[in-house]
This record gives sequence, C-alpha cells and structure tokens, in this order.
Amino acid sequence: MRIKKNLIFTSLLLLFLLLASDIYACTSAIITGKVTADGRPILWKHRDTGEDNNRVEFFKGEKYNFIGLVNSPDKGGVVWIGTNNVGFSIMNTASYNLKDDDVKDMDMEGHLMYGALAVCKTLEDFENYLNNLPRPMRVEANFGVVDAYGGAAYYETNNNKFVKVDANDPGIAPQGYLIYTNFSYTGRFNEGMGYIRHQNATEIMSKQSPFRNITPEWIFNNLSRSFYHSLMGTDLTKQESSPEKFTGWVIDQDYIPRKSSTASVAIQGVKPGEDPEMTIMWTVLGYPPAGVAIPLWVKAGENQPALVVKSKDSDNAIACDNALALKYNTFSLKRGSGQRYMNFNLIYNSRGNGYMQELSATEHYVVNSIYKPLISKWRESGINMKELEEANKKAELKINHIYGTLLTGISPAKL
Repeated sequence: MRIKKNLIFTSLLLLFLLLASDIYACTSAIITGKVTADGRPILWKHRDTGEDNNRVEFFKGEKYNFIGLVNSPDKGGVVWIGTNNVGFSIMNTASYNLKDDDVKDMDMEGHLMYGALAVCKTLEDFENYLNNLPRPMRVEANFGVVDAYGGAAYYETNNNKFVKVDANDPGIAPQGYLIYTNFSYTGRFNEGMGYIRHQNATEIMSKQSPFRNITPEWIFNNLSRSFYHSLMGTDLTKQESSPEKFTGWVIDQDYIPRKSSTASVAIQGVKPGEDPEMTIMWTVLGYPPAGVAIPLWVKAGENQPALVVKSKDSDNAIACDNALALKYNTFSLKRGSGQRYMNFNLIYNSRGNGYMQELSATEHYVVNSIYKPLISKWRESGINMKELEEANKKAELKINHIYGTLLTGISPAKL
C-alpha cells in the first residue's frame, strides 16, 4: 500500500512539474539593430503564465520612472517586462537547467526586474546591480536587457551567479539576434524546456533576418501569432496543414502562442545618441492571436492608454478582457482533457473571418495610420503629449469597434 501511495505521489509531482513548466514557459528574443528595419534594437517577450489577467502600470522608481507589464492582481513591486525613462529595458524567461542548490523559496524574477528598472541605466549598471544583490538571489532565469547606448545581452542567472551572453558579439550571435525559451545555453545539457518553441522561432527568424527588415509588427504577426510547428513540419494557417477540412479542433501543444499565453511585448529601443524617451513598448495584452498591439511611452506617465491600464470597474485592463473573451471561446472545452484543445477555425479559417484575421486589419490601421506618422515626427521634434492623447483616443475607438463586433453573441460552450 505504501509503495502504491508513493507511486501515486511521484506521478502527481511529475504532472505538477510538467504543468508548471508549461505555464511559466515564455518565448523571447533580443534582435539587434543589425537586422531590424530601422537599425534600432528590439527586446521581445511572448509571455506564458498561470495568471490570465495582465495590464500595464507606470511606476516612479528610486532613480528612474518606468512602465511595465504586471499581473492584474499584483499590488506593486513586480514587473515581467518593462522600460524606464533612460532607455533601459528588461525582461525574462524562466530557465529550468541552471539551479544548482536546494533553495526552496524562489520565483523572485519579477521583483528583481522591478528593482533594476528603478536604478539601472546601462548594462554595466545591471551587472553591478546583480553583483550587489544578497545571495541567494532566488531566481533561475534568462534576463534579456537592452540600453540606450547599444548594449544588448542576456544574463543566464541562478541563485549565486550569472553569465553574460552578448547579442552584439558576432561569435555568439552571428545572425544579429538571440532567441531564448526555457533553457540556458550554459546550463545542464538537454535539460530545461521549450526546445520545440525555440526551434519554431529560430526557423522563422532565420528566413527573415537576412532581409534586415524586422519590426515589432512583423514579430507579432510572424512569431506571437505563428502556428508553425517545427517538429511536425506543419503550419495550421497553410492549406496543406489546415484543420478546417476535418473538425477544426487541434491539440494546443508547443506552438509559440498557447492557451497559457497572456501577452506579447516588443520594446523598440533607440540608436546610440537618440533621445531615450523614444523607446517604445509595443504591447499586446491577453491572448496575442486575439489581441491588438498598442505603442506605449514612459513619458506619458500615468496617462497611459485606457485600454491597457487598470479599468474603472476592476483591476483588469479592457484590452486584456476583450482578448481573453475571444480566447475562452476558442478554448471552450472544459471536461476531461478538453482544455488542451482549441477550435482553430475561430482563430483562422479560409473564409477570412477568424478572430486573428479580423483583428489584423484594425491593428495595421492603428499602427501604420494612427501612430507611425507621429513616431517619425517625434523622433525629430520630441513627443507631443497632446498629439499622443489624441492618437490614443482614435486607437481606442477603432479597437473598441472591432471587439464590439467580434464579441457580439459570444456564449462559450459549456461542455
């Protein structure tokens, strides 16, 4: 009987660890200006987490002010990707092959990044910050960092030490970028998670980077909304792999966007010598295939777009609520293992009326017609707050209209 109980306990523990790894399983990249369309670096994080509700918050730090992605229920002191008013930006992915001790109290990555945004200006500042933190640091993560002076690197970090992986070093990143999921290159070989997602992103990026035209918009559309699966050699948006000819239901496993995906953020930095205030935090809240990108600036302070911050009615952001409503309709099966299946026809189909397809035109208009002309102007003259407020209102009207259409009549199946 004791042996049977031990087997049951071990099985449940293994299941819990697998599920935990799946939940805290982000995909990320540092893309240097060598391969972007405008020569500015991009720090990208596609976030997967157990907390569906994410929003943006502005903070007044010890030295620098900053904006960051937070869990809606949090009460401050934790950020999962962000940028400050001197152009220092940071994010992380959980690693599962770096820990080399038996410390139990972990998961302080969000606290560490909050602290770094408040006091760091350069990569050197961040390295000093890490060196001066008390040990154990209570983290096991890959921290991606860019600054306004051309610095770009990952820091593979555990409780006691870190290793810098320089994205500007052609010997390390010969193609001009680094991709990280949930293992570290200097960690234990063949351990960790996210190898298939890493390969998905690598194959997509390797085909595009030679053209040197990567933008935040391209990242969202080709990575955070990609249903390419490198192991199976399929792409659900292509006719030959489309599930539409069958029932439309697919297993949600090892794509970059998954049920656990809650946000995608691409921080577009500045070139050395440019004003750091033009660092842009392009943000898609909720489920990226059912979300819309909105640009954010630290200079706006507490006047961030109403769609992405705490709403009047709850701790949640309206943009996140809207995307989640569409996601829940897509993942409508509840009983048994149904939560692992998605109705892909609702996201993408040959009729062109999937959520991702319908939202695409709106996002393109918001990015290219509302914001980009202003961004070009502001890079020469500085951000005009009145123009930004007007642009945010225009974008809000456009985005609310498309969600109002898509959300009409939704009633998730109770199966």
